[in-house]
Amino acid sequence: MSDETMSDRNGPETAGAVSPDAPLLPAAPDRPGRTRRLIPAVLGAVLVIGSVGGAAAYTKITVDHADRGVKTTLWAKSSHKASKDPAGEVGRGRAITELSKLLLPVPSGYRLGPDIGESGNDSELSGRKATAALKESNRGLAGKERRALDRRVDQLHIQGVALRSYTSDNNDLLVDVQITRMKDKKAVRDLYTFRNGVFDSFGGFREGPTIDGHRRNATCFLSPRDSEDRIENIWCQAYDGELSIAVSAAGTKPIGRTAVAELLKDQLNHITSPGEYV
Repeated sequence: MSDETMSDRNGPETAGAVSPDAPLLPAAPDRPGRTRRLIPAVLGAVLVIGSVGGAAAYTKITVDHADRGVKTTLWAKSSHKASKDPAGEVGRGRAITELSKLLLPVPSGYRLGPDIGESGNDSELSGRKATAALKESNRGLAGKERRALDRRVDQLHIQGVALRSYTSDNNDLLVDVQITRMKDKKAVRDLYTFRNGVFDSFGGFREGPTIDGHRRNATCFLSPRDSEDRIENIWCQAYDGELSIAVSAAGTKPIGRTAVAELLKDQLNHITSPGEYV
């Protein structure tokens, strides 16, 4: 899909954009500390299933009182060896359904990462289960906001979600990717616009890396500046036809922006031309 066929960075002007009819959001933070505390609410509002690179990574993977002379690692290298599987090379990710085949196979320099919430590190959810999981991710919001987001989830008519996590071989970057298939392309574009609007409504988030070849259908945001933290996060969202793509990354400062951008670019290109980016 070429850039010429895409709408602009924030997506089309549709009913899905943040508007007076959109779910209420917390007021824009007036200081960095408050921005950090509101990150879980933001992540819930962007409708992402339990994310390894999201709120948990931002608040838990930090090295609160670790020896400053010891290199930070996000995830210890596993000694577990995957057994042979008739589905193919499991270490690069399963490709046994139409949706799972769209996930980028684990590239060189990475391995499968930790579980994404309760969904495993390489899995697929039905539309019903994905809808329930997305509603569960909204539980950190106030009642009125949560009910509004639950209604939005129902209106998406989700058909399925494929999830995969990746960890860099040197343990300094952790990324998860979620591909959601919906009933119609308009719902996908509306969600893209809504997600961007949520991040823009909070003053603390920084502009993230751009994705070459996909500047009009992919957007990334960096976590707010915080000199005390040794972990940074990047959140990206993109779309392609009836597919919505969400990427969350966590890494030691300074986070590998180029690495995250390249992984997302390869993921989007893999959707367009499966088999060429493996």
